[in-house]
Amino acid sequence: MKTVNAYAAKAAGNQLEAYTYELPELDREHVDIKVHYCGLCHSDVSMIKNDWGMTQYPLVPGHEIVGEVIAVGDNVKYLKVGDKVGMGWHSESCMNCNQCMDGKQHLCGTVESTIVGRHGGFADTVRGHWSWVTLLPEGIELSKAGPLFCGGITVFSPIVISNVKPTDKVGVIGIGGLGHLAIKFLKAWGCEVTAFSSSPDKKERILKMGAHHVVNSKVPEDLEDIAGTLDFILNTTNVNLDWNSYLSTLAPQGKLHTVGAVLEPMEIPAFSMISGEKSVGGSPLGSIALTRTMLEFCVRHEIYPTIETFDMKDVNAALEHLEKGKARFRIVLKA
Repeated sequence: MKTVNAYAAKAAGNQLEAYTYELPELDREHVDIKVHYCGLCHSDVSMIKNDWGMTQYPLVPGHEIVGEVIAVGDNVKYLKVGDKVGMGWHSESCMNCNQCMDGKQHLCGTVESTIVGRHGGFADTVRGHWSWVTLLPEGIELSKAGPLFCGGITVFSPIVISNVKPTDKVGVIGIGGLGHLAIKFLKAWGCEVTAFSSSPDKKERILKMGAHHVVNSKVPEDLEDIAGTLDFILNTTNVNLDWNSYLSTLAPQGKLHTVGAVLEPMEIPAFSMISGEKSVGGSPLGSIALTRTMLEFCVRHEIYPTIETFDMKDVNAALEHLEKGKARFRIVLKA
């Protein structure tokens, strides 16, 4: 047995408090990670509040984990004690279904999520199956790597699965924790990037991130000016918008792709898609292999989230900062 010191919510919406629990003896397929850094994500807030109706309490949040391997099971492949690693939203999958065998482990029907039915990374130690514990590439900035395991792969995956080309003109809706990373990725990909923002005061900052254009999404005329020009739009917001206005900015055969967890039904007029052979799609995170590729891409192009750092003991202050919309643009907790 191993004693873990963590921070947990004991009931829906509660502040986090010090919490200790025991991990069973390490089995042959798992590794233990000493947590050095853990990102704070809106998904953690949703789980703390039980917004999705699947939280089990007490809950130790945290799924953007960076740390060091401190113990390995006998059957663990390629990892050893002392390795610097990361682990994200998923911590295990069955490795025998068609999705797993096809390299799409994140689509496994029984995939285990790091903070669903088990405890996550707001702790000194976290455990995961070796296949989902990713060895970090040399040269990566450890303090900024955590958010790449959720926010990063969430916006990197659609670029790959939608076959976005370097010659494409693309748009990003919502320039927050996800959107600012999407801009950085798409700029490095070679695309001409248009950022949709409802905050005009962010314009200069957004341009510095790498966007070529900033469109005020609250001004219909600004959307009309780019009608029919974009090949791909990535939505990172979790609120319902006038989707038809964005569909109108797509070129023929363009795609609107959402990674924002919009809880209300999205109203998509059929003729807005039919007339230009346009499509609407969505995706969760990404596969194990694609996560590795993303990390290498980040090191090559020096792409990292813009972060603010809090000590782990100040987790409640960090949560309040995030919920008030003050985060610029991702929060990382230092263990």
